Amino acid sequence: MAGTKARERPLSPHLQIYRWPLPMMMSIAHRVTGVGLYFGTILVVWWLIAVGSGPGGYSRMTGFVNSWFGRLILFGYTWALIHHMFGGVRHFIWDTGRGYGANEREWLVRVGLIGSILATIVLWVIGYAVMGGAR
Repeated sequence: MAGTKARERPLSPHLQIYRWPLPMMMSIAHRVTGVGLYFGTILVVWWLIAVGSGPGGYSRMTGFVNSWFGRLILFGYTWALIHHMFGGVRHFIWDTGRGYGANEREWLVRVGLIGSILATIVLWVIGYAVMGGAR
């Protein structure tokens, strides 16, 4: 074997061949949505201050929230909140010692991802129906 050349291969999984498992991606998304919720809470504080400061402040707040950019931020905040909740339920299930099989992990993650998207859309549709549509 002295004359054979050793195979050159990466010592760790290379980016071109490594596949990120879905549970790992959703774990990262859970952390990212947690950070997003932290910054999104600024909107809640702004709303509370606007309510307490009178009609002028409240008018500026609602003007922003009713803009397309404000609605986009609110939609993202809603999804982050629901996605984070589904991730928390998934972690709670894992805390009970269940859901650690490969198929169970994938199923829980897919339910959380699809469920958070559907729940966000349903919540917004119901909100528009109750509030009478876009203003």
